Amino acid sequence: MFKPLAFAMLSVAFTQPALAAPERYELDPDHTAVAFTVQHINYAATLGLFAQVEGSFTYDIETQELSDVNVTINADSVETFHDARDGHLRSADFLNVEAFPTITFTAQEGSPTDATSGQVTGELTLLGQTQPVSLDVSLVGQGPYPFGHKRFVLGLSIRGSLNRSDFGMTYGIGNGLVGDEIQLLIETEAMRIE
Repeated sequence: MFKPLAFAMLSVAFTQPALAAPERYELDPDHTAVAFTVQHINYAATLGLFAQVEGSFTYDIETQELSDVNVTINADSVETFHDARDGHLRSADFLNVEAFPTITFTAQEGSPTDATSGQVTGELTLLGQTQPVSLDVSLVGQGPYPFGHKRFVLGLSIRGSLNRSDFGMTYGIGNGLVGDEIQLLIETEAMRIE
């Protein structure tokens, strides 16, 4: 025969909802944009993007714990909507895509600032050099996708900046033709791996 206290504890254990566990997400390549801006001769910012990006991470919605972030960008997929400029960006003056075909970002944790935003500091590898980079992340929306794959999705808006000279990319900085600071703008839909 159960004692009253033991019975009450058993009842609570079976009626409490299970806590969500960390789950794996992958970036939707059709709904992920990694863009950047850089000053051109201090007249205006030039906009560019990388068309080929893949990545994944582990995230717990309830605790906001983040881990195992891995993002790979195909450096050759750079696009600024100007053929000659794109060719120059792929050269050894900038991305040197023949020697360094990928750009990677990895991180192991994030720091939430409220229920829908936080900061992720990880390591960016560019031109074979690795430096810390911090990104501000906002959760725009979450839920099952309304059509198509119908998987659970996190909509993320991410911002950050870096100095390209930290990675040895110095072309155009000394004479003021191309700025040093790069502004990053990332928009993505991350699909839960089921």
